[in-house]
Amino acid sequence: MTISMAGKRGLIMGVANERSIAWGIAKAMHEAGAELAFSYQGEAFGKRLEPLAASVGSDFMVDVDVTNDDSMDQCFAALKEKWGSLDFVVHAIAYSDKNELTGRIRDTSRANFKNSLTISCYSFIDVARRAAELMPNGGTLLTLTYQGSNRVTPFYNVMGVAKAALESATRYLANDLGPDGIRVNAISPGPMKTLAGAAIGGARKTYKHTDMNAPMRANATLEAVGGTAVYLASDAGACTTGEIIRVDGGFHVLGMPQPDHL
Repeated sequence: MTISMAGKRGLIMGVANERSIAWGIAKAMHEAGAELAFSYQGEAFGKRLEPLAASVGSDFMVDVDVTNDDSMDQCFAALKEKWGSLDFVVHAIAYSDKNELTGRIRDTSRANFKNSLTISCYSFIDVARRAAELMPNGGTLLTLTYQGSNRVTPFYNVMGVAKAALESATRYLANDLGPDGIRVNAISPGPMKTLAGAAIGGARKTYKHTDMNAPMRANATLEAVGGTAVYLASDAGACTTGEIIRVDGGFHVLGMPQPDHL
């Protein structure tokens, strides 16, 4: 079965470069026929995004600071003016001070805790509120999480707490918005070689460990994550909401490493 996104329009938030998970999703959405808009934060990310957006036929890019209400309002007002409505939003936004991802979680500062939870979790709720107003006929909201939300992962620290909150928010939003025909899901890839992933201490060791031990003996690919996002945002995913879909080669089912790596 070919899953089509023809006629659907959506916002992709969080593309940093061509190796971003958000970019893998954007490419898959485009290839399935969707029309795309993009948000970014700051001039540097805008310059990286511009040629990528152009390559998928998008001329809509907006600078958004998810910690600023006026900036968020302007983004969704511009989308309303351009399209009138939305079919999906992909929220691929997370942040924590990388200096606090290498020590012990007991040393997490109050300021970084608040900032990490605000950007990595609350922003999804904030996006959902605004996006829902542009989805009179229903739609899909997607975010990205990681297994460090429910299993202790070295160096993940406060981001694990933030992702746990994000997954809980996904379930509550799914229940809240379900009567409006809006589905809310999260995709949980394993470790991937992205700009965000590189900020986490021990990233190379983590990537190698899952690559060697996952049942598929491989980490997730951008194409696999993108295909999952297309399914969830398409009519084929009409009855799927409140889910955390794992795309990690099966690593999440393991109780310990494979025999050769014990």
